[in-house]
Amino acid sequence: MQEYSFTLKFNFQDASTDPNSYIEKLYEGGCDDALIGVGKQGSIALDFMREAPSAFEAISGAITNVKKVIPTAILIEASPDFVGLTDIADIIGCTRQNIRNVIVNDRSRSPLPVYEGTPSIWHLSEVLTWLKEDKTYTIDEALLEVSRINMNFNIARNWRKIEPMLQENIKALVA
Repeated sequence: MQEYSFTLKFNFQDASTDPNSYIEKLYEGGCDDALIGVGKQGSIALDFMREAPSAFEAISGAITNVKKVIPTAILIEASPDFVGLTDIADIIGCTRQNIRNVIVNDRSRSPLPVYEGTPSIWHLSEVLTWLKEDKTYTIDEALLEVSRINMNFNIARNWRKIEPMLQENIKALVA
């Protein structure tokens, strides 16, 4: 069994729902390995440290636990996934400037950002994989696995928003 650390953020269908009313129920419903954040009306965040055979089992099991207690909860984000240069530097243990130089100096092979702007945003798993394979950085395998699974959950969550009639056409265009 491996220990996986991740955060799941949910919104309630009814924005006036008090998240405090679910804390005990979530604990009893299998989320006793999470710190629960209730800072905003209508939403809840759970920071998990879960043991499981794989990151997928840890994360999907946690989502299932939350959905059993709060069936109308809507997954907003699974993290870590979306990161900027400072986040990457903190995770790798170096300076933001170092990571910026590594990515900018090898733009032809570095991962493409999800959003290119100020700040640019990347999928953590793509950056970690690139740093591991192309730059020979030592990367925590559990973090790499969690970030890869979270990226897939976040992409799937957004894919649902595409009109069904357009999904196949769009899939063909971006393949």
